[in-house]
Amino acid sequence: MEITVKTSTGKDAGKVELPEQFFEQEANLSLLNQVVLAQLASSRQGTHKTKNRNEVSGGGQKPWRQKGTGRARAGSSRSPIWRGGGMTHAIRPRDYSQKTPKKMVRKALLQALSDRAFENNIVVIDDWKLDAPKTKDAIKVLEALELRTKDVKEKLPRLLVVVHHTQEAVWKSLRGLSDQVQLILPRELNAYDVLCSDKVVFSSDTLEALLRILKKEHIDSYDPMDVSMEDIVEADTDALEGAK
Repeated sequence: MEITVKTSTGKDAGKVELPEQFFEQEANLSLLNQVVLAQLASSRQGTHKTKNRNEVSGGGQKPWRQKGTGRARAGSSRSPIWRGGGMTHAIRPRDYSQKTPKKMVRKALLQALSDRAFENNIVVIDDWKLDAPKTKDAIKVLEALELRTKDVKEKLPRLLVVVHHTQEAVWKSLRGLSDQVQLILPRELNAYDVLCSDKVVFSSDTLEALLRILKKEHIDSYDPMDVSMEDIVEADTDALEGAK
C-alpha cells in the first residue's frame, strides 16, 4: 500500500510504501475488544476502599436496652443499617491488571493500524520544520496538511502524532494543542490509542523507526530513538543465555 508523503507546506513529497504484512491485516473484533479492555483494566489504580463495621469508629456500647423501649433491638450504632455505620460488602483494594500475550497485543496494534490505513487516515509528513517550540507554527503545519481549520465551530479531528523524544521542538510545539493532538513515541504505539484517534500522523523518521520496531531490527541496532528499556533487558538476557 502506497501513501503520499506531504511537506510542512502541504505539498507532495513523493510516495512511501506501507508493508503489506503490517498495514493490511484483517480486523478481528473479539481480539481488539480483549486487548483494549485489558489495557483499560490495567490503567485502573484499584486503590478504592470502604470500611466495614469492624473498622468504623464508635459503636462499642449498646444504643439502648434490649427490651421495654418499644423499638427494634439494636446491638451497635455502627451496624450497616445505621447512618454512619460500616458497609456490608466493603470494597477492598485490588489489582485489575490482566495478563495479555505479547503476540495478541502486537496483532491488535497491526489490525488497528491496518484499519486506519484502509480508511486513508494515516498521514506521513516529510519534516515538521519546527526548529523552535512555537504552537503557532505547529498550527500552520496542521492547517497546511488539512488536519485543522480556522473555523472555530468546526469539530476538529483527533490526531495521534508519533514523535521522537529527541524532537524537543516538535514535542513542545504540539503539546499545547492537547484538545486535538495526542503525542506518543513509536515504541509506545498501542491499539487503544490508534482506535481512539481519527488520524495517525507520522514523520518519515518515526515511520521508519516504527517499521524497525515491527521488524524487530531495533534490538540489534540499539538506536536510542526507538529502543525501550524492556528491549535492552531482553537482549542482555539472551546474551547471558548464549554465554552459558
